[in-house]
Amino acid sequence: MSVCTALVVGFVAAINLAVPELAASALRPTSSDLLWIVDAYVVIFACLVIPAGAAGDKLGRKGTLLTGLAVFAAGAIVSATAPNVAVMLIGRAVTGLGAACVLPNCVGILLHATAPERRTHALAVWAAASGIGGVVGNVGGGAVLTAGSWRTLFIAVAVTAAACLAWAARSAPRSPRHERTLDLPGTLLFVAAVVALLIGIIEGPEQGWGSAVVLTAFAVSVVLGVSWVLVELRVAHPMLDPRLFRNPGLSSASLGMTVVFFGNFGLFYVNASLLQYGRGFSVLQTGLGIMPLTIPLLVGTRYVPSLIRRFGAAATLAVAFLLGSAGLIWLSYASTMAYPVYAAALVVIGLGIMLAAPCLTAQIASALPVERAGIAGGLQSATRELGSALGVAVVGTILTAGFTHSLPAALQAHSPVPRTVKEALTLAPSDHTAISQAFTHGADTALRAAALIVLFAGALVVAGARRGREAARL
Repeated sequence: MSVCTALVVGFVAAINLAVPELAASALRPTSSDLLWIVDAYVVIFACLVIPAGAAGDKLGRKGTLLTGLAVFAAGAIVSATAPNVAVMLIGRAVTGLGAACVLPNCVGILLHATAPERRTHALAVWAAASGIGGVVGNVGGGAVLTAGSWRTLFIAVAVTAAACLAWAARSAPRSPRHERTLDLPGTLLFVAAVVALLIGIIEGPEQGWGSAVVLTAFAVSVVLGVSWVLVELRVAHPMLDPRLFRNPGLSSASLGMTVVFFGNFGLFYVNASLLQYGRGFSVLQTGLGIMPLTIPLLVGTRYVPSLIRRFGAAATLAVAFLLGSAGLIWLSYASTMAYPVYAAALVVIGLGIMLAAPCLTAQIASALPVERAGIAGGLQSATRELGSALGVAVVGTILTAGFTHSLPAALQAHSPVPRTVKEALTLAPSDHTAISQAFTHGADTALRAAALIVLFAGALVVAGARRGREAARL
């Protein structure tokens, strides 16, 4: 289950490394096409992951997982053989559908396959796998792209998914089905609301946060979200009962998962370009350059459940968010220092993720009955994908604003002002050093902003965890 999880999470990170090669490919994508080649997977993944978890609870988690892996592999093959952008986007959407079926049912299978006294440990291992997945995607994607093309990357992903399918078919136990009617109206409203929300988030950096497209998307999301709540409050078997979020532990854990992956994928977005433009790393070196982040996850995750039992969830989360924020601040000042100093900051961020992810995963899982384990997995996955999309959008917006503000005067006077390093170098190749410095300045600003968001949002999560503990005592 951990390998399946790392596969679908890592594919989000791996595709980012292929963007430069895709931009120069025979597909001839526009900048908007490139954005949706990356984000079509995330949108479908995020909006269907809770319904897919509910489907697993009713139809069987193992069958849903295996179907998801097969669909995931098929989508990757469609993308690998795509003759044009339209077929590529279809392949990406199909792959996202497969991922949505995989991730929540991994959690459901784990919860049923593990004795109650071992579930906290199993969830900690799974949470570490989801955190490591992004790094696996960076390293594996970098290695494949160095050896082959973007088509090779999609073929490698398809082969890996097929191997996971064979392994899961042999090893994963079957769990009992639960006779609940599928909440079709609630599911459709939920999916539509999430799609509208993600369109607003994704288009924000490109169209402008005050543009008609973005404001309309957010308004539609709010209307659909309210409609979803009203429908769910009236049906006998809601897909996800909104009243569950009256539990401060569940609501704060959901926010916490969003915040953790906001910082995590905001970091991935900045790090990939910062190492290449700021330090001159190759694609493979860039993938390897993020590896220090995984050291705490690999070494320390096994000890987190005992730390939570000894010090409590609130104290553990407080330390986690302090470490995450401090690591991002450190990284912003280490961007021009020797790589070992930069790597040490990544280790600090990894410590924060190591403490937060298992704690939040256990909180969400414990807030729902075990027969709703698929929904619990879907909720964790949805908040993670929402945080990832927000991290890329918000951090990317701040980075671009800082970059354009720091460009040489001649480039700032150009209309339109170049928004990427590639555009700036095309206009002024002799200003390579100044353009690289401008990008580094923008990246540093974005990392500091992300650190403040993680710190303040983390304080809300800790306060919610404390209220949840007090409510449980009463």
